[in-house]
Amino acid sequence: MNRGAIWSNGRLFFNTLDNQTFALDARTGTEVWHTRLGDIKQGETMTMAPLVVKDRVLVGNSGGEFGVRGWLTALDAATGKIAWRAFSTGPDNEVLIGDQFHPFYPSDRGKDLGKSTWPGEAWKIGGGTVWGFLSYDPTLDLVYYGTANPGPWNPSQRPGDNKWTSGIFARDPLSGQARWFYQLSPHDLHDYDAVNENILVDLPFNGTTRHALVHPDRNGYLYVMDRETGEVLSASAFVPITTSTSVDLATGRLRYAPEKDPQPGQTVRDICPASPGAKDWQPAAYSPRTHLVYIPHQNICQDAETAQTSYIAGTPYVGATLRMKPGPGGKRGRVTAWDPAAAKPAWTLDEDLPVWSGALATAGDVVFYGTMEGWFKAVDAKTGALLWQFKTGSGIVGQPISYRGPDGKQYIAILSGVGGWAGTIVANDIDTRDKTASTGWANVVPDLRQKTQKGGMLYVFALP
Repeated sequence: MNRGAIWSNGRLFFNTLDNQTFALDARTGTEVWHTRLGDIKQGETMTMAPLVVKDRVLVGNSGGEFGVRGWLTALDAATGKIAWRAFSTGPDNEVLIGDQFHPFYPSDRGKDLGKSTWPGEAWKIGGGTVWGFLSYDPTLDLVYYGTANPGPWNPSQRPGDNKWTSGIFARDPLSGQARWFYQLSPHDLHDYDAVNENILVDLPFNGTTRHALVHPDRNGYLYVMDRETGEVLSASAFVPITTSTSVDLATGRLRYAPEKDPQPGQTVRDICPASPGAKDWQPAAYSPRTHLVYIPHQNICQDAETAQTSYIAGTPYVGATLRMKPGPGGKRGRVTAWDPAAAKPAWTLDEDLPVWSGALATAGDVVFYGTMEGWFKAVDAKTGALLWQFKTGSGIVGQPISYRGPDGKQYIAILSGVGGWAGTIVANDIDTRDKTASTGWANVVPDLRQKTQKGGMLYVFALP
């Protein structure tokens, strides 16, 4: 169970659920080295795809819902030895915050904020895991990644901003030293995380070209940031939002809507977006031809009730009961083509079920994505018009790729096989009579069994 592997210099690097990173000879499959990085008995796992930068293999951990303390670790690509580890919570020396750290906003400045913004020693079981995708800018020589939600989900147990969770770090890949940080959801109230992909593009802004970072976040806003400094240039809603009103560009703070704050023992209704967010980890695509970002995402809300919870190592540490439901309009999925320079959509497509596959944009101005019913679709990148579709054997939650074969032809590949958080109703045979099952998914996709089935098959298509 992981989100992918990476090839570099003849070696294949990947993570396993029991916290090991492996390096194989890509041609023979022979193991070169493996390194164990965490303890699954504590609820710690690894599901993300590694990133290789220079001679470093960068990997992060999962398990925020088990009270795991998040980190990003760099391994020596040749030997597998740990070069550095940067925690997401705790004192500056363990977060690798030093003299090079210059966050843009004052709220992210100060000594040992990874401790002082938590009650007592709650930071030791505070989440902030690193299970999403990493990006690298070779010109600035910086790695960008998001940190996940704080633990537990019940925010009344962790007053404060809960640094450095639910935000974006920029780091030096060789030393691990942090350059800047921005917290998208301070004191995260709804499990919004910030692990979604960071797309690095150069964009026009107020008459100049800025080295930008584009981040469609689970909290419902698409952020365009200066990737050199961490300044937010724009933050625009791409779904209906009830949990906040806007992002204050002067301070960088998310303006929460107090009426949607979780209250222990009370049911708060119509929380939009729901905890999986306006968009979860399924990656968007950017086309340098159209200058649009193609976002596969969902349109779901939830009712939620929080309660006091206790930490027991290796067991769930959540303190919330959810009941998800379709968002405004009733369609549970959407693909949005977003213009990041104009901060507005170019076109949108509605889908019945959440769109949990990644998107792929090609130089032929075609965008590919999959649906949870199992349709693999190609649409016009400029208009969204449907060009072609193919019904696979199971729901698609994987990422399409494009490659040139040895025959010189272009191919598109997609893995079909429903699963993950959104597909667990089918993959794990969940009884949907309990509307809170699968952390609330049972109520929003109770019809998933009628629309798809279990599976696992790789499909490859040739382009003319």
